[in-house]
Amino acid sequence: MKILKEFKDFAMRGNIIDMAIGVIIGSAFGKIVSSFVENIIMPPIGLLMGGIDLSNFFIPLSSTPVSTLAEAKALGVPVMAIGLFLNSVIDFLIIAFCIFFTLKQINKFLPKKAPEKKLTCEYCKEPINEQATRCPHCTAQLTK
Repeated sequence: MKILKEFKDFAMRGNIIDMAIGVIIGSAFGKIVSSFVENIIMPPIGLLMGGIDLSNFFIPLSSTPVSTLAEAKALGVPVMAIGLFLNSVIDFLIIAFCIFFTLKQINKFLPKKAPEKKLTCEYCKEPINEQATRCPHCTAQLTK
């Protein structure tokens, strides 16, 4: 019973719940971005490249002739699915940009940290503790 209580205390901490909500929202956002890349961004890029469906762009790694990625998967032919990899890279870049932009906006609202007061030795210019009476670097007697 003690372990269950410890687990409950751990799981109900604010940070854990916030993180779980973030993972769920992030997962949903990832699906939206994947759909955006696959259905909105990649078709025009494929059209500009001569009508190629990039999600179906692959390199077969065996001599078995296949014409589509689905056919290769059905036959168990090993392939390098370059088009799917490109979709994933574009997904990542869009998500990374969105996270960067969101954090940049959030940081505007957070209070700025006051710069720490740093004392330096007047002789050797090394940082020292404000309560020090002697410099730990050059052992000079400090005046206050």
